[in-house]
Amino acid sequence: MTEEIRATSYVGFDSITQQIEHKLLKRGFQFNVILVGQTGLGKSTLINTIFASHLIDSKGRFSADEPVRQTTEIQTESHVIVENGVKLRLNIVDTPGFADQVNNEGCWDPIIKYIKDQHSAYLRKELTAMRDRYIQDTRIHCCLYFISPTGHNLRPIDLDFGGEGELQEQGV
Repeated sequence: MTEEIRATSYVGFDSITQQIEHKLLKRGFQFNVILVGQTGLGKSTLINTIFASHLIDSKGRFSADEPVRQTTEIQTESHVIVENGVKLRLNIVDTPGFADQVNNEGCWDPIIKYIKDQHSAYLRKELTAMRDRYIQDTRIHCCLYFISPTGHNLRPIDLDFGGEGELQEQGV
């Protein structure tokens, strides 16, 4: 049984939680979100609305003459948002052209690879014996998957990507 001992003078460990909170608020927070969905579903608009700032421009086609993009170029935009003295380092990972093709087989492969690569890179840095004091976190914290509002059932690709499909099979 552990005996309770009363301190005879002030030590200061009662303020540890306040010190940690102050340190975290001063350093700020990292949040990484990946946006997945067909062109024109409002991915950019939603992010701009959530954070009440113009953070990203729409990367969709503005005319039928423009070529449809495949998800081969995953793009990251970084922003620092400050609200009431609290910093949020926000990385928005966009997947332009996801599921815009006639044959969408394997279109989520680059996305899953990207998510896994970010986790692996962070783990490697974390396991390094002489690691940096602060490791930049590029792991994906949130995946927003946009479903087309067709009024019909979900498409097979929607079921494959989320739910009990590809993400769970890949361990993401």
